Amino acid sequence: MPENNEIRILLADDHALVRRGVRLILEGEPDLRVVAEAGDGAEAIAMARSHTVDLAVLDIAMPRMTGLQAARELAALQPGLRILMLTMYDNEQYFFQALKAGACGYVLKSVADRDLLAACRSAMRGEPFLYPGAVTALIRNYLDRARQGHETPDQILTVREEEVLKLVAEGQSSKDIAETLVISVKTVQRHRANLLRKLGLRDRLELTRYAIRAGLIEP
Repeated sequence: MPENNEIRILLADDHALVRRGVRLILEGEPDLRVVAEAGDGAEAIAMARSHTVDLAVLDIAMPRMTGLQAARELAALQPGLRILMLTMYDNEQYFFQALKAGACGYVLKSVADRDLLAACRSAMRGEPFLYPGAVTALIRNYLDRARQGHETPDQILTVREEEVLKLVAEGQSSKDIAETLVISVKTVQRHRANLLRKLGLRDRLELTRYAIRAGLIEP
């Protein structure tokens, strides 16, 4: 907990209206203060570098860099930073990835007015927060997959494949993706072929639909 008991928050969501609503919920509490706002994951990382923050509240589906990708960077950049994922997607794949990325909580936007403050308190105590009903469903899903010999969801795609998938779904060309990720066009094409093979899909349209369902991009 910060010395003056004020929790300084970084809030990242690509919708200004959502940020305004979340900010109102947070700043209704005397010890919570939003000190920085960001419209995408890359901006969130820049804000974390230029502001002193104790807690980051990150939307999962954002342009350029998702909240999950930003969480990985932030966890490496500031190991003591608490991270909460804010999402409209009740999706076990991204719940597992959120924990692996360093997040300590997963809050659904639909019930943020009910759960967000409790999640912030849990995060600052170093305790995990799950929305009600998540634990049973997630454990059941995980055990079912293990019994059937399936890979757990967070092992389906590598971090790099997820990055390529997001950019393909956003309509970027192989050349643009190569420049964004600082890799060769040939490497991008190889990742794209691996994505199609692993996910059993045929083309960019199907990859885009998958990315929407998975919460990497919004429709």
